[in-house]
Amino acid sequence: MNFSEKIFEAKKRLLSWGNQFGIFALIDSNELSQNPIETEFGQYALVLAADVDAEMCESEAPFSELQAFVSNQYAFGFLGYDLKNYVEDLTSTNPDGVGFPDIHFFIPKHIIAVDNAGSFKILKSDKDIATILDEISRCQFEAKPHNPLAVESRISHSEYIDSVKRIKEHIRRGDIYEMNFCQEFFATAADIDPLTTYIELSTVSPTPFACFYKLHDRYLISASPERFLLKQGSRVISQPIKGTIRRGSTPAEDEMLKQELRSNPKEQSENVMIVDLVRNDLSRTAKDGSVNVTELFGIYPFRQVFQMISTVESEVKEGISGVEVIRDAYPMGSMTGAPKVSAMQLIEKYEKTKRGLYSGAVGYFTPSGSFDFNVVIRSILYNQPARYLSFSVGGAITFSSDPEAEYNECLVKAKAIMEVLDKKSGQHND
Repeated sequence: MNFSEKIFEAKKRLLSWGNQFGIFALIDSNELSQNPIETEFGQYALVLAADVDAEMCESEAPFSELQAFVSNQYAFGFLGYDLKNYVEDLTSTNPDGVGFPDIHFFIPKHIIAVDNAGSFKILKSDKDIATILDEISRCQFEAKPHNPLAVESRISHSEYIDSVKRIKEHIRRGDIYEMNFCQEFFATAADIDPLTTYIELSTVSPTPFACFYKLHDRYLISASPERFLLKQGSRVISQPIKGTIRRGSTPAEDEMLKQELRSNPKEQSENVMIVDLVRNDLSRTAKDGSVNVTELFGIYPFRQVFQMISTVESEVKEGISGVEVIRDAYPMGSMTGAPKVSAMQLIEKYEKTKRGLYSGAVGYFTPSGSFDFNVVIRSILYNQPARYLSFSVGGAITFSSDPEAEYNECLVKAKAIMEVLDKKSGQHND
C-alpha cells in the first residue's frame, strides 16, 4: 500500500471514529503540495478535531467573544457569511433552508493527525494513546450509497440571465465594479450518508482546503480549493481565486485551456480587482509598506477545473490580534465584489437565499496565535432531520461579463457535486 492509499484509508477510519461524537471537524489537504496544511500542522495530511471541551455558538459580539475564546487554545470552527452584519451595517433577510449558526467554534477533546506517510499522531486526547489508536484501527468505514437526488435550481436559467443583465446595469451606473453573484441548487427529501458523500466528493474533486464538519445534525461536506487567510507568526497570506476554466480531455487541450485562462483579459480584470480589495483589507492590520502581491495570475490545476489564484501577503502590526485580522478582511473579497459594502447590499437584493455557511470560512487557531481558514465554496450543506441539501455556485460579474458564459461557468463549478449527487432532474427549470 503506497502513502496515498494509506492516507485514504486513514481518512475513512478517522471519519468513522469521529462520527461517534456530536461535533467533529476534519481538515483535509488531499496531499496537494502547493497548499499543504500549515502552521503547527504543517507536516500533516489530515487533522481531526473531535468532541468538545468548550464551545461558542452564536453571539451578539461574535468577534470579541471569539478573541477571548481562542486565546492560547487549539480551537476549530467556522464563520458564516452573514457575520458581515456584525462588521458592516447590513442585514440578511433571505430564506435559509439549512440553518447553520452564524458562528461555531469548539475546543476539542481529541486532536488526531495523519502524517504524509499515513501514520496516526495523537496530538491531544483525554484517552490513553494506545487505547485511542486501537479504537481507530478497529473502525471500518461502511459506504452507504444514496439514491439519485432530484436537484433543483433556486434561480431559473432565464432569471439568472436577467439578473446578470441588471447587475451589469449597476456596474454601468458606477454603483459597483464587480459583484459575486451566486445561485443555490437544492434537494428536498434528501437522504444521504454524509461520510460516504464526503469520501465520494473528495475522490471526484480532491482539493487542498477540503473539510468535513459535523455540528450535531447539520453537515458541511466541502471540496474547497481556496484559502481565505493563513497567519504564521506575524506573516499573513491570502490566496483569492478569480478565474475558472474547465479541464481538457487530453494534455494538449489542457495546455490550450490553461493558456486561454492565463491570457483572458476579463479573468485578469476580475482577479486584479479582488487582489486590490484584499490588499486594502490586509492594509488595515498590516505594518506600513508590508502588503505585497507575491503571485499574480497563478494558474493551478484541479481535477475538474483550472483556477487563477493570486497570493497577497502582509506583516501584522504589533498589538493586533489574529481575530482582528480576520474581522477586518471579512467576508473575503473573492465572494463579495468591489466596493465591498455596495456589492454585499446588491447580493442581498439579487440572490434568492441566505448564504449562511456558504462563502464563509472553516479553519482553526493554535495556541501560538497562528490560524488557517478556507473559503467555503464547492461545498454541500446538509440538514439531516429536514432532509434538505443545498449547494451554491457563483462567479464574478463585471461590465464585460457575458450572462450565458457566466451561467455555464456556474455549471462547470457545480459539476463535481452534481456527479456525486447523481442528479435526476435538469437545472434549466424555467
